[in-house]
Amino acid sequence: MKVDVYHEHRDEYVTPKQPALVRVGAGRYLTISGKGDPNGKEFENKLGSLYATAYTLKFAMKKKGHDFKVGMLEGLWTAIGGKVAQALPTKTWRWKLVVRVPGFVTPAALAATLREMRERKGPVPPVKLETIREGKAVQMLHVGPYAEETRTIAKMRAFAKDHGLRFRGAHHEIYLSDPRRVAASRLRTILRHPVA
Repeated sequence: MKVDVYHEHRDEYVTPKQPALVRVGAGRYLTISGKGDPNGKEFENKLGSLYATAYTLKFAMKKKGHDFKVGMLEGLWTAIGGKVAQALPTKTWRWKLVVRVPGFVTPAALAATLREMRERKGPVPPVKLETIREGKAVQMLHVGPYAEETRTIAKMRAFAKDHGLRFRGAHHEIYLSDPRRVAASRLRTILRHPVA
């Protein structure tokens, strides 16, 4: 049976039209990090590397009887000094692209996949397997261009403040739409920010 981690954790991927509190459990992710403009070559290359690794790993695991659905792209965003990236120039941005995977994906399975990729294609991408723990977070659906997320983030920050909470850690985005196929005005993105 194919595992769908997004379906299994659907309470963590709600899409409220107004800010809401969610509880996010520890999740296992394939990750790759970078910096700078998300419209740049580094971002494009690392995104391709992340998905190439995810699909190679999926097919290797399927042969061993552990199939899973390769899920949607997520991104963790900060800027130099740990500030919220969207308020600063893109050259200061730091990002980590992530794809959630089931718990049966182990470091050994990823290492074997990267070894296989190296043997077939040469140098392998710097993809890691990480457990990310966010805990309590404010979450809201943003509809529209990525460049207009600051208005949604402002609502989330005000909600957090009204509840005696403050943002901590990285800003988290979950991409429900493919920008190559959906008009910018109709893009759907879950915005999440851990709070304390």
